[in-house]
Amino acid sequence: MDYYAISSLRENHAGWALLRAQNAPLAVSFFIRAFTGPNQRDLGRQELIDHLDDVLFGLRDVLGEDKFPRPASEYLDEWAAPERAWLRKYYVPGQDEPRYDLTAAAEDVVHWVESLRGRDFVATQSRLTSIFAVLKALVQQSETDPEVRLAELQRQRDGIDAEMQRIRDGNIRVMTAPEALDHFQQLTSLAKDLLSDFREVEQNFRKLDRQVREQIATWDGSQGELLETIFANQQDISSSLQGRTFQGFWDYLMSPQLRTELRDLLQRATQIEALSGTANLHAVTNLHQDWLPAVEQTQATVRQLSQQMRRLLDDKVFLENKRIMQLIRSIESGALGTREAPPSGVFLDVAAPSVEVSLPFERPLYEPSRKVMVDDDVVAADDTDVDAGALFSQFHVDTQRLKSSIDAVLSDAEQATLADITDAHPLQQGLAEIVAYYQLATESDWASINPEATQQLSWQLPDGSIREATIDQIIFGRPA
Repeated sequence: MDYYAISSLRENHAGWALLRAQNAPLAVSFFIRAFTGPNQRDLGRQELIDHLDDVLFGLRDVLGEDKFPRPASEYLDEWAAPERAWLRKYYVPGQDEPRYDLTAAAEDVVHWVESLRGRDFVATQSRLTSIFAVLKALVQQSETDPEVRLAELQRQRDGIDAEMQRIRDGNIRVMTAPEALDHFQQLTSLAKDLLSDFREVEQNFRKLDRQVREQIATWDGSQGELLETIFANQQDISSSLQGRTFQGFWDYLMSPQLRTELRDLLQRATQIEALSGTANLHAVTNLHQDWLPAVEQTQATVRQLSQQMRRLLDDKVFLENKRIMQLIRSIESGALGTREAPPSGVFLDVAAPSVEVSLPFERPLYEPSRKVMVDDDVVAADDTDVDAGALFSQFHVDTQRLKSSIDAVLSDAEQATLADITDAHPLQQGLAEIVAYYQLATESDWASINPEATQQLSWQLPDGSIREATIDQIIFGRPA
């Protein structure tokens, strides 16, 4: 970022404005107490006013009655105003009371202020372990050479066998207390950051939808072109990187097997002896319970955006129908006025109805066709110069076999790329089989084609030569 970009953020970013505000300590401390501290979202206005009244009462008792003279409701309205945008004020269908939530910019400021306090224990080993794990997954899962991947899997198997033998010999290595505390702090930090990400994801969804609604409001073309544009934008929202990663997280969280495994791991983590003195240890067991309301609220936002888009279309159709009815009424009124005082001369020419008559004798008589003389002198061709192999080299790609290959790979994974599928079930018919996979991806609701990423596929010809093709990344997902 250069000087001009930073200067623009200083003048326009809501988070920077919060840091520069005169009552920033009051706002940040209240946000911590009401939202980030208890990890709450979607709070009613009266509940927030009660929270803020308690905070103001304590501050006035210590600093004096004239420190924060305004009532709590005015502070809430100021923080939720568009020029502040520290709180998001909205209404839930079926409720008259407004609801409030912390914006992503304000939450970033809260986390930054909390980080200024410093930490007694800084996790370093667990972060390095996480970096190595992510880096290994990135490199190994992107490798297209089967020999390299098999060698890596063999190395992992050898390491697992060696570890099992050490355990059989009684040499069991247990994580030390500093290491356990290091990993536990990393776990809680990542879980808290993940909850913070949901607000930004939801804000990005609303930003994409706002662009579509602005386009609807200013559209001056035909209704069909508008619908085509809206459907394309809605597809862009669901197929964007934000939408695909969020849907992948939702599918992962909704898997009964993975949820059971996560709950079991969290429960066993609270029973580690090295963590027995850690504060709020048992709160870790409810991590997935904290994720579910946040994810559900984001999903509800996406559904609400779709409903709002439908209402915008209905309103536009209603206005167009109303305009058509107004034109019809004006034509009828003009016709009634003309009936009482018709103009002089020819007012309107209407072609008289007529019937086309075709008499039987007007049809021509039957006339036999003329015989055409054909020279039927046939010259035999030399069969040795004709290659008939092309007539017998045609083949058919069985799409049912390809679907079975996809289902077999997705039985062990939530989603898989075409490269993963062809690794498990190599290509047999070359480029024609790749085209068939493309057709299955475009016809399926659980597949997507990412033109921003590529993947390389290879297959072997009957003569032993290898052919390779670089295509857009195709991702198949397991149907819900």
